[in-house]
Amino acid sequence: MQKLTNKEEEVMHILWKLKKAFVKDVLAEITEDQPHYNTLSTIIRNLEEKGFVSHNAYGNTHQYFPVVAMEEYRKRFMNTAIDNYFNSSYKSLVSFFAEEEKISAEELREILDIIEKKK
Repeated sequence: MQKLTNKEEEVMHILWKLKKAFVKDVLAEITEDQPHYNTLSTIIRNLEEKGFVSHNAYGNTHQYFPVVAMEEYRKRFMNTAIDNYFNSSYKSLVSFFAEEEKISAEELREILDIIEKKK
């Protein structure tokens, strides 16, 4: 599974949310830097070529839907990011967020509780 561009990820998040959508439905969900209809259509067709999206045809109109689950993409994306930026170390990942004050001690305790319950 390949990494998507930022715009492709944005479109995928919309499709995951809507479950099924025509290009005009996706366009209506984009609030900032709205692309031209044809540009968006090309992005969605590229997602289809990459195997992330499929469609049902209704005459000349296509209704698109995701074939890759958000959880599947998230897992792949996170594993790659952890490998590339944290030397495959989850400890380094958590330390990074703690140093950046993006995670609190209370949240860390909750994570520890989750880990303990899994054992």
